[in-house]
Amino acid sequence: MNRNHSSPPPWDFLLSATRNTLQSYELSRLNHAANLGKEIKQLLDSYIEESSNARLARLLMDQPPPRDTEEGGGNGGAPPCAAPAAVTDSVSDNFLVEQGMDSD
Repeated sequence: MNRNHSSPPPWDFLLSATRNTLQSYELSRLNHAANLGKEIKQLLDSYIEESSNARLARLLMDQPPPRDTEEGGGNGGAPPCAAPAAVTDSVSDNFLVEQGMDSD
């Protein structure tokens, strides 16, 4: 289904339809609109997550390099609140596939 364009309403059908048919048509369009709204929310949530991760990376890149001093507490100059990072898996850059939202 091509969602990049809108189609005009089926005027001939709508003008000749019975009240029950118009009610069914209305419900089907409202259901479709609700489903599109859910898809938009999922995409927006993914966009916000990815943008936040990118901005965090930019923030870390813009920080001055840590100084090698004894005052660092032996944590490599990381801030005291930062937990040591354990690298167990590679990070995927495809968030939608990881969330099971890949397109069919």
